[in-house]
Amino acid sequence: MSKVNHVLGISGGKDSAALAIYMSKHYPALDINYYTCDTGKELTETYELIDRLNSVLGKKITVYNSMDLENSPLNNPFDHFLAVYGGYLPSPNSRWCTNKLKLQPFEAHIKDEPTISYVGIRGDENREGYISKRENIQTIFPFRKNIWSEDVIKKVLSNENLSIIQLLYEEIGREFETDLSKINQIVSQPISFKFTQSQKLNALLDLNLKLFNYVIFRFLKTTDYPVGKLDSFPLIDNQDIIKINDVFEILENSGVGIPAYYKPVEYQVEIDGEVKSGHYSRSRSGCFFCFYQQKIEWVWLLEQHPNLFEMAISYEKDGYTWMEESLVQLKQAERVKAIKKDHYLKTMRAKSKTGTNWQDEILNAEGEGCASCFI
Repeated sequence: MSKVNHVLGISGGKDSAALAIYMSKHYPALDINYYTCDTGKELTETYELIDRLNSVLGKKITVYNSMDLENSPLNNPFDHFLAVYGGYLPSPNSRWCTNKLKLQPFEAHIKDEPTISYVGIRGDENREGYISKRENIQTIFPFRKNIWSEDVIKKVLSNENLSIIQLLYEEIGREFETDLSKINQIVSQPISFKFTQSQKLNALLDLNLKLFNYVIFRFLKTTDYPVGKLDSFPLIDNQDIIKINDVFEILENSGVGIPAYYKPVEYQVEIDGEVKSGHYSRSRSGCFFCFYQQKIEWVWLLEQHPNLFEMAISYEKDGYTWMEESLVQLKQAERVKAIKKDHYLKTMRAKSKTGTNWQDEILNAEGEGCASCFI
């Protein structure tokens, strides 16, 4: 087997933690290096999760540093780069935190070595994880039906490679002794406005997932993609599709457990003169002051980690705030009551329509955010 690095980043979230456990259990022959990028502003629960993972994996999780901590007067990654940016807080439109604290240290550590990066986007998510622009880094999604990244799919299914893919299907189909009559109809049809890449991909995945993966792998052998440098790649036989309930099951069964900040905490709110009981939790990992948090998650931080909430307030100065309203405004008693009331009513409406539970609330909140931090 050619020398290719296998890495898996652990954010402190449920999905990357479950993926690390899943890969160590199902693919022990892959020499995976587990890493984390510490922002210096994670929740205590995040560090506790990583400590438990160290024990279960039986392999030390390496910390990729974004700076020289020993020679920085601030001795904290986030604070260091906040000073570099002149106190300008990160935001959805300027996510310098993701770039400086997560992506750059990852790519600096990898350098130019061929590397496969395993990312925990689940089978019930409709989003793409971080794909490096570096040609030596290839992303694989073991939890999804389609384990391949968008750049690979686009290349393989492009009309200019249509004849090559047809030949590979015929060649590998004979090896599998597979009936290719229906598959050939799909493979031979060019991508167009009437037959999109997504439609073609889904049709081929549904017809024969394993054959599709073998075709992709054989095609990648003709490219410089890291997977193509391998003599074999066990994930092309993978048929698992891991969803949110599976992730929680993996974590519980391993002994690592669900990160504590996901577990619902009861709160009380008065509505029309009657005291109601609702539940809130955090829907994501990442920095405790993450600007992608919902208002109810800021209230969770205020009530569960008041010291961290006050620390988040301390960063709001010179007109910079984490969101449209300041945390000083949000922490006011009447504002907290209003946020809880809105959350409770919204939750009740959702339950009456779909019967959602706390796991569904996490699932619904995942649409916004950065995959490099939250998986």
